[in-house]
Amino acid sequence: MIYSRNIRFSSSEERLSKLLAKRLEEGADKKIIDEKIWDLFGEEWAVMFTDLTGFSRKVEKFGIVHFLQTIYESERLLVPVIEEYDGILIKMEGDSMLVIFRNVLKAVECSKAMQECLREYNKTRVEEEKVLLCVGLGWGKILKIGDFDVFGSPVNRASKLGEEIAASGEVLLTGDVVSKCGKYFCFEKKKLKEQKEELGEVYLLDWQSGSISRTEDKRGQD
Repeated sequence: MIYSRNIRFSSSEERLSKLLAKRLEEGADKKIIDEKIWDLFGEEWAVMFTDLTGFSRKVEKFGIVHFLQTIYESERLLVPVIEEYDGILIKMEGDSMLVIFRNVLKAVECSKAMQECLREYNKTRVEEEKVLLCVGLGWGKILKIGDFDVFGSPVNRASKLGEEIAASGEVLLTGDVVSKCGKYFCFEKKKLKEQKEELGEVYLLDWQSGSISRTEDKRGQD
């Protein structure tokens, strides 16, 4: 007799939803459930958030078509750079990108290459058509839910740096990023107007100075 079995593998989202529902039950052992969630979805990644400078003002002044043009150009220019450095584009929301990298060195190199790409592009553009980029980078253990979303402190820190704090042309790094690969790049400590405790130390990458050479085997480190 031939037996057939239909095995249904729950998606990441479904498994997480079930665990969260169980966590809400009366008497649930939240510590054990939390450990299970981290065991299932916890991974170490570099996290990048990007934002375009002065975007809202440009939309107000030049209209929605200009908005769409800038989004199109930023995607056309930057997505190939992200792919070249093995980044995974998780989502685009308006003028922002959320990207993750397994290799933190490649994440920093990618941010540098993105700024260099836009510097060349902007040389021949009038002021209102320039694409001006802000980047925030974090690193650490996050919850990665499939290829659709990520959660955790490194995500929150990168988001604040890229979307709220970085100025045009800046790449800001968390202390965790610098501890992993700071010796390969030039950077300086960034003084914030309001020191945010949850961010820890913040560093400004000198992306125009070039990276310090390293051997190929070092490039493969986490």
